Amino acid sequence: MAKIEIYTQPGCPYCQRAIMLLQAKDVAFNEINAPKGTKEREEAINRSGGKTSVPQIFIDDKAIGGCDDLMALNQSGELQKLLGI
Repeated sequence: MAKIEIYTQPGCPYCQRAIMLLQAKDVAFNEINAPKGTKEREEAINRSGGKTSVPQIFIDDKAIGGCDDLMALNQSGELQKLLGI
């Protein structure tokens, strides 16, 4: 099973959409609360190569982007491969 990490911010609708998709896939993931100005947000920015938006999603330590990127991977069938399902 893939290691999934998602950096989120409270009240973010895109974060919620991404989480709902991962939950629908029935995969375990680690949600990291990363509001603006926190060390967790800085970590997300550094790990993603400078992207400042949330969510930032990592699968097996590889940055895959945000909610739209996750949805596109799901639509193409690539997400299932990355998740190992």
